[in-house]
Amino acid sequence: MNTSATIPLSGAGLGLRREMIDEVLRLKPAAIDFFEVAPENWIPFGGKLQKQFRQLTEQHRFICHGLSLSIGSPEPLDVVFVRQVKQFLRQHNISLYSEHLSYCSGAGHLYDLMPIPFTEEAVHYVAARVRQVQDILEQPLVLENVSYYAAPGQQMSEQDFTLAVLQEADCQLLLDVNNIYVNSVNHRYDALQFLLAMPSERIAYYHIAGHFNEADDLLVDTHGTAVIDPVWQLLAQAYQWHGVKPTLLERDFNIPHLSVLCEELNKIKALQQSSTDNLALRA
Repeated sequence: MNTSATIPLSGAGLGLRREMIDEVLRLKPAAIDFFEVAPENWIPFGGKLQKQFRQLTEQHRFICHGLSLSIGSPEPLDVVFVRQVKQFLRQHNISLYSEHLSYCSGAGHLYDLMPIPFTEEAVHYVAARVRQVQDILEQPLVLENVSYYAAPGQQMSEQDFTLAVLQEADCQLLLDVNNIYVNSVNHRYDALQFLLAMPSERIAYYHIAGHFNEADDLLVDTHGTAVIDPVWQLLAQAYQWHGVKPTLLERDFNIPHLSVLCEELNKIKALQQSSTDNLALRA
């Protein structure tokens, strides 16, 4: 059993991909304090891969970030899937499960994250579904602020919608710093103002990633490049305002050698240490 799961999550983490598993089993780099996985990518597999994964979860700290809960979908909640996730979390002694504040299914699977309308009606609808998930899981659900490229039927701001869902659902927040930056450019709002408006006490951890510049006024959240300086600066401001919390580096394609990813993880750690030192000086 992984007794480290009872210790509060901290430091810098990395999304574990199946192609990394052999290298990580041989020697986990010291820069990686925890791993994040999508349960959908591991639940279907048995045999050698499942044994290797179980070996890692018994030795290291893991959290889950889902892909297909579809919390804002017009279709009924997939209760069978939620129960599968619950079993997976318990099997691997994982205490944190996050998902996207969006939806990815309607009459079928959409294979993309779609924006939930920013309306009061949607707040009540999503919050009720979040509470249902939390009742089944018997643990908090952590919702991520997502990147979006259109806002159909918008009646309130992204900021107000996010805050309202968190409050009514009484759930936690995965604060994706890169998504704040991407949306601030695409939708012309103040990234720092959005960041500061988020409730510190609800933030479970942070995400940070790279994105693609389609045009000066259109950024695409790809997780396929290195993190850029303005996003690092926003992360440092998040630490100063909300406190130093666990931070996960996302990289989903154009994946470099693990040593290159560890350089970014070490930059996260350096920012965390600097912020901790600065906060201590103020105390």
